[in-house]
Amino acid sequence: MESLLAALMVIGIKILVILLIVLGIGAYLTLVERKVAAHIQRRPGPMVVGWHGLLQPLADGLKLLTKEDLFPRYGNKLLYNLAIVMALVPASLVFALVPFGPEFEVLGIKVKPILTDVNVGLLLFFALGSLAVYAIALAGWASNSKYALIGSMRKAGIVISYEVVITFALMGPIILAQTLSTYGIVQQQIEQKLWYLWLQPIAFVVYMFAMLAETGRVPFDIQEAEAELVTGFTVEYGGMKFGLFPLVEWYVETLSLSAIAVVVFLGGWSPINIPFLGFIDPLFFLGPLSPFVWFVLKVSLLFLFVLWLHWTLPRYRIDQITSTAWKVMLPLTLVNLVFTAIIAPIVWR
Repeated sequence: MESLLAALMVIGIKILVILLIVLGIGAYLTLVERKVAAHIQRRPGPMVVGWHGLLQPLADGLKLLTKEDLFPRYGNKLLYNLAIVMALVPASLVFALVPFGPEFEVLGIKVKPILTDVNVGLLLFFALGSLAVYAIALAGWASNSKYALIGSMRKAGIVISYEVVITFALMGPIILAQTLSTYGIVQQQIEQKLWYLWLQPIAFVVYMFAMLAETGRVPFDIQEAEAELVTGFTVEYGGMKFGLFPLVEWYVETLSLSAIAVVVFLGGWSPINIPFLGFIDPLFFLGPLSPFVWFVLKVSLLFLFVLWLHWTLPRYRIDQITSTAWKVMLPLTLVNLVFTAIIAPIVWR
């Protein structure tokens, strides 16, 4: 019994630490986005609150906390509040499947820097991703607003379309690695001395665009369309409840999907990979910290790439978005699967 309680306490502490870190990083990613957007448009961005605006996320959070908590008169209060939980929990749980580095030893005990290394990790990732549809549908329907409902239906249609695309895009690396474990996929890339990006370029490009759609980023942010729907399915939310939706959708989900892309396509914590030459580690002087730094650098670069696209591309119409998913991206992933079936036996050697 004592060992069970100790194990549960360790798991509880890990979950709490990951949740606090993820939400804290998500809050400060709002500042990163505003700074990146400002520099793209040749503006300084937030500069007043703290040095170079470093305290701006804290000021924004305090402002949202002190705002009045409003509720639509004819809405469903239970589902209205449940939608926020259903959006936050699955997006945060994805980080439980992310290996942040290689196995290391502490006081003679081998520790894997991953909350849970299950042998069906990516299958669980697909399941968690599909739960986002329920949060969006509940938020729109429970608000009892035509603008919120239209926004939620648009977003639900996009998520359903691009969940299929993401699933097929990741099938190629799964076939090459012969495992669904996220930790195992990174290990296979290290053992095969090749990032799957070089073998799966089509899948990687499709995954990145599907990630933009999943997170409601430009050019796939038609569910908001401020001129038409006034922020879409979150129009009836206020205060911190309103703040949590973009925090989860734009930052936590983008961060988690970027981390999965790094794990599956970019070799996780492995250093720079050049085909036929193997791995090159310019950060060798960091010693045991080098793998963790590489992982953070890769995730950061993908996140900045998403921000760059967000502030560069125009918005697509809803019919263009769904047509692209079913008529362009899905066929591309099927072609990629045929290609993977051809090269897989060569990789397994």
